[in-house]
Amino acid sequence: MPVNARKKRPALANGKTCAEASAPLHMQIRDAIRRQVRDGELIDETGRLMTEAELGRHFGVSRITIRNAIAPLVTEGMFARSRGRGTFLRSNQPENWVGRLMGFSETIRDAGYKAGAKILQQGMTNRHDPEIGAQLRERAVWQLKRVRLADETPIAIEHAFYPPDIGLELEKRDLVSIIMYRVFEDELGFSIKDAKQTIGAELADASSAKLLGVKVGSPLLSIERVTFGEDGRALELLRAVYLPNYFRLSISLTRHS
Repeated sequence: MPVNARKKRPALANGKTCAEASAPLHMQIRDAIRRQVRDGELIDETGRLMTEAELGRHFGVSRITIRNAIAPLVTEGMFARSRGRGTFLRSNQPENWVGRLMGFSETIRDAGYKAGAKILQQGMTNRHDPEIGAQLRERAVWQLKRVRLADETPIAIEHAFYPPDIGLELEKRDLVSIIMYRVFEDELGFSIKDAKQTIGAELADASSAKLLGVKVGSPLLSIERVTFGEDGRALELLRAVYLPNYFRLSISLTRHS
């Protein structure tokens, strides 16, 4: 829900208000924005940040102070500005990745972008590494390889593999705009239980660099995810690389004595 811009002025770092903070005012506001957004405040359901005027009223400061506070957050990648639309939380915030199994389109749309895709490969294949066949328990699988877009900008390459019966159903649908997990649940009748995801990093080779518009050797975030149904069947094996400035993952750790 949209945040009420007229609610009581919040405390800043260390419980101090703007007037009490010893650090420069715009730095205190910057830290407060970062903290409150991570708590689900100041943004609406699309990830759009309050306007400068609304933030000024919220914190009781001038618009120039708000502008100076937001600028570093845009530079570091927490927010992205879209002319005519506003300032949006980028999809690299950890909250988008903790405890929720979402596909690319759901994640990107939650972050305020228009999701899209360009299809590179699709169809049945038995030319895959043994691990794919072992995970899906199939000799031949149906594959879908796409460049994924956020507001028409290529930010990821996803290569997914499915059991043949699922793949043959998927190819009847619009694979550019498909929201995969919703199709699984609402149209194909699969109940998704959970997924196992492995996170890594790699360097862009010539092919991925060209598709993503980066230099060869640029760092990429890589994942492999196997999604399971309620009966334990592997429904999808996804291998993907992402531009790291769009995605970040956060893991909570505890230490027991």
